[in-house]
Amino acid sequence: MKVTIENKKGLTKDIKVFVDKKTINSYMEEKYDEIKGSVNLKGFRPGKVPKDILKRQFGKAVFNEVLDKVLKDTSTKALEENKIKPAGQPKLDLKIFGENKDLEYVLSVTELPKVEIKSIENIKFDDYTVKIDPTETDKRIRDIAKSQPRFKDAPDKTKAVEKDLVVFDYVATVDEKPFKGNEGKNIQLTLGKDLFLKGFDKQLIGVVKGDNKIVEVNLPENFPEKELINKKAKFNCQITAVKNPEEVKIDDDLAKNLGAKDLNDLKKLVSKQINDQYKNSLDRLSKDQILKEIEKFKVNEIPENLIEEEVKILSQGMNDEDVKKSRKNFEEIARKRIKVGLILNEFGEQNKINVSQQEIQNEVQKQIKMMPGQEKMVMDFYQKNPSALTSLRGTVYEDKILKLIKEKAKANKKEITKDEAEKILKKSQSDKINNQNKVGENSSTKVKTETKSIKKSTTKSDKSKANKKKTKKVSKK
Repeated sequence: MKVTIENKKGLTKDIKVFVDKKTINSYMEEKYDEIKGSVNLKGFRPGKVPKDILKRQFGKAVFNEVLDKVLKDTSTKALEENKIKPAGQPKLDLKIFGENKDLEYVLSVTELPKVEIKSIENIKFDDYTVKIDPTETDKRIRDIAKSQPRFKDAPDKTKAVEKDLVVFDYVATVDEKPFKGNEGKNIQLTLGKDLFLKGFDKQLIGVVKGDNKIVEVNLPENFPEKELINKKAKFNCQITAVKNPEEVKIDDDLAKNLGAKDLNDLKKLVSKQINDQYKNSLDRLSKDQILKEIEKFKVNEIPENLIEEEVKILSQGMNDEDVKKSRKNFEEIARKRIKVGLILNEFGEQNKINVSQQEIQNEVQKQIKMMPGQEKMVMDFYQKNPSALTSLRGTVYEDKILKLIKEKAKANKKEITKDEAEKILKKSQSDKINNQNKVGENSSTKVKTETKSIKKSTTKSDKSKANKKKTKKVSKK
């Protein structure tokens, strides 16, 4: 194989590749030997078909398949050996090809620019820690305690009031007739919450233990027996207990009921929970600060084809007139996106950052946990949308890069209160909305470190796939 590089304008290069016919023929011979054992032709035993007959029968198909393989292998090798990272798919132009001929083609490539990342370690960003006031933790525990009510038996003849717990058995009828599921035992209702049937528990106010109370309510729209929906049902209730709410003591017993070792342990857990709620949002602010600083880095030239791709993404759903009006603004946004993506990818490559399949699965599991009851829907989504998994890989890749940058960069550590955290986050949200309105961006203009074209240049397999797609089109001509 002979490779000649010709520099064109800017980042554009023409890579001329020549492969002699002897090499092509050796590929052909290998392919014929491969298929020989599996071909069945009338009059010949398996594996005994003469090669000249194979050539007459399958020559064109074998050549097309060999051409695809040679183009893929040689183009990938030419790019790797000359350390050229293409920004998007190279254009392939076949000059000479055919059976028993030399192969000559030209790859027109827009190369990714060289980027300097040494100054990444000089980036400054705010690293927040939220100091949780003990009173805030105590307030949260009190709220938790209120959601864990306890009840004690009311004195005899005590009439039930709102917030009391009434325990009862019932037999229900509609038009004096029983129906499926018309009996209930040991039903417990906290009066005032109206959680059983609408208007039911209000009719239990004033009952005492031992009472027999008739409650009449309309059966709801979601009642299982469709023919009884909206019909008035009569519930004959036997009151077995009335219980008064008891103040829940905030002590070790409560803590143990909530899964902690003791009260002190519960306070630590709750404090961490409050901290994490703010820390995650504040970490996103730190990430945005780093990305803003990276935007200031200098990259001599941004490939025009990448800018065009990003503009298309930004203008999705817009009419031609609006796209034309926003074109200049979109191009500026695209340049920033691509520049940040190039720098982060270079940092990731130099630090050998990779994303394993296990990390992808872990991220999918996180999303599943966030959507209880919809686990199958989430799994089906990723199984049917490979592009969604690719996007997820990009998110994990970005997070790993930014985590390492944070370790290397200069953190301005700040300990703030919960109130200060809320003010910072509120201001950040306000600034974000104002900036979006100012530049005309929609909510999807988040910086992406791996645009489609950049991702194709980061792995061998991606480059091979890109070249394979192109060669298949060419070989059919």
